[in-house]
Amino acid sequence: MRKLLAVTLAVGTLALAGCQTDREDRQLSGALIGGGAGAVIGGLAGGGTGALIGAGVGAAAGTVIADATRPGECGYRTRSGRIRWERC
Repeated sequence: MRKLLAVTLAVGTLALAGCQTDREDRQLSGALIGGGAGAVIGGLAGGGTGALIGAGVGAAAGTVIADATRPGECGYRTRSGRIRWERC
């Protein structure tokens, strides 16, 4: 049951990670999601030491993956309230 819950949480958080568009926000959320998922999986597999290792590896992987999958254009709101699209 614990493994099913961990997998469900990991999949849900990864699905929500794609909603960010700003580069720093995506990197931060990727690191947090990767670190959390790595800690849960490492904790289930190897106890406390596994959780620490999993959190570090997951945070690094989450940051890299989030930066590599960012969209090519970002929307910026102008003073008049319109959205202007430019390269990120």
